[in-house]
Amino acid sequence: MKRISAGILIASLLTVAAGCGNNNGNASPASSEAASGAASSAPASSAAASSDAPKKNVTIKVFQFKVEIADALNKMAEAYEKETGVKVDVETHGGGEDYNALLKAEIASGSEPEIFNSEGYAALEPYYDRATDLSGESWAADVVNSAAAPAQVDGKLLGMPMNIEGYGIIYNKDLFAKAGITELPKTLTELEAAAKKLQDAGITPFSTTNEWWSIGHHTINIGLSEQPDPVKFIEDNKAGTASFKGNEVFGKWINYVDLVFKYSQKDKLTTDYATQVATFASGKAAMIQQGNWIQGDVDKVAKLNLGMMPVPIDDSGKAHIYTGPANFWIVNSKSKNAEEAKKFLAWMVASETGKSYMTKEFKFIPAFVTIPATEADIGQLGAAVSEQAKEAGGWNWGRYPDGVIQGWGAAMQEYQGGSIDKDQLFDKFDKAVKDIVSK
Repeated sequence: MKRISAGILIASLLTVAAGCGNNNGNASPASSEAASGAASSAPASSAAASSDAPKKNVTIKVFQFKVEIADALNKMAEAYEKETGVKVDVETHGGGEDYNALLKAEIASGSEPEIFNSEGYAALEPYYDRATDLSGESWAADVVNSAAAPAQVDGKLLGMPMNIEGYGIIYNKDLFAKAGITELPKTLTELEAAAKKLQDAGITPFSTTNEWWSIGHHTINIGLSEQPDPVKFIEDNKAGTASFKGNEVFGKWINYVDLVFKYSQKDKLTTDYATQVATFASGKAAMIQQGNWIQGDVDKVAKLNLGMMPVPIDDSGKAHIYTGPANFWIVNSKSKNAEEAKKFLAWMVASETGKSYMTKEFKFIPAFVTIPATEADIGQLGAAVSEQAKEAGGWNWGRYPDGVIQGWGAAMQEYQGGSIDKDQLFDKFDKAVKDIVSK
């Protein structure tokens, strides 16, 4: 059993967060002031965590997006109710659904969940008036610094990081061996050579999807994170002084995109996320651009011999995977049961039951120094992310306001379908930013 050292992982992730102008294109975590941007509304305040036992006959509604953990989260909620008498009602919306739009509709309808998900940075701004300050909670001092940064605003911690995740090109080692691939491709040319070998061996090289979020913000983030200074490019892009079109990095990035689409399954235009993962898990494709979050779904189908390799966009040999906090648990200050919601989150990361669910069932790489994990707990992919975290690129799409990534995803779907060319694609990327930022 391989143990993932919390110290090594934390040091690696702090390295990932150190400096936005380094060679591997990692974005630095914003300071409290930088993370707040130009927000004019102050976040909701909160008292320190209460040590009182949870109240009986209370229901906490959790509105969450992570479809991969839906079943396990429901079971954890049942365990919490057995221990405390507090019912946790979990409602999951993810995959092909637009979670942010559904959350906004839920709030607009007058239904206020006690806990909901949000990304950090710009994505969190619409919820400043609802996000309870969790800085005084018992677990707050145990959060990995780089995981907390996107939710730190004006010295307050507005969310509990869900976990740490990483994505790249996940590959089936046995299928690589079957095709005679003895060395992992480190360049784009080598990746195409590997794809051809797989194809010649009768193996579909890539399983891909038409889901807007996967071919949209995950794939586009590769080009963002490989900028010499990701944060500067993004801020200049929002200001209208930098463009996707004509950008040197995105000029290389599109070649990687074209390669994946060229060597993917024939029905990719109608393939949703679940089918994409199932295709890979059943051994019908050798590679998939996804993250360690698919480990649980793959394991339900087969016990595969998996690895994760960096994503090459050129022949420099300087490819990376990309890591960051997946999302945040936000405690809704407008809920009448906000205090009970905080107790549930504290139980999730402090109790033996909660910690076991997070690692063994959710397959999460913990964002807390107090939660140990082994490869047996978090799987081959979690271990692979941990091992490569020191050299990883960052997650940067959350620096754009909501609506931008949806526009990117729609443009990528058009490009994947062949209805627009790459120049039109980049024009649509820029237009998506302009249309939302200028509002």
